[in-house]
Amino acid sequence: MPDLPERKVGIIACSGEELAVGTVTRLAALKVLHEVRPGKTVTICLPLFLAGGEGDRAFARFHPTITVDGCELRCAARGTEMYSGKPTASVVVSELAAKNSLEHIDGRRRLNEAGQKAVELTTERLTNLVDQILATKPSAESLISITPVPVKGAR
Repeated sequence: MPDLPERKVGIIACSGEELAVGTVTRLAALKVLHEVRPGKTVTICLPLFLAGGEGDRAFARFHPTITVDGCELRCAARGTEMYSGKPTASVVVSELAAKNSLEHIDGRRRLNEAGQKAVELTTERLTNLVDQILATKPSAESLISITPVPVKGAR
């Protein structure tokens, strides 16, 4: 039997740098990547993904992917769906904060106490989603052989 690559979950975080909830998304994604589920997750750069990064788009097309957005605009989820397909799961920090009665998340470079709590809640939610996804068997659709996509300018 051939060795298959270890199954990993992609996380695409909001890049809204002008909002504190955007900072929350990136900090939570990095915490999951480096501290909570290292080796089981990868992050996908949203700006590169939106600009045409084929490697990132291909990963999101063929691997389970979680989007984490700061606000109701859901830029990461919408971009993922537009270029690679519907994300496996999505988290919206502003909704998670409201559900947990967190108010006044503030600070883009240095989050206030509510912002730090939002990072913890978002990290916990992402971790639970990663664990649920990795506990399920891949669908038959994800096991279909991948046909290479022609590259512009290649002969």
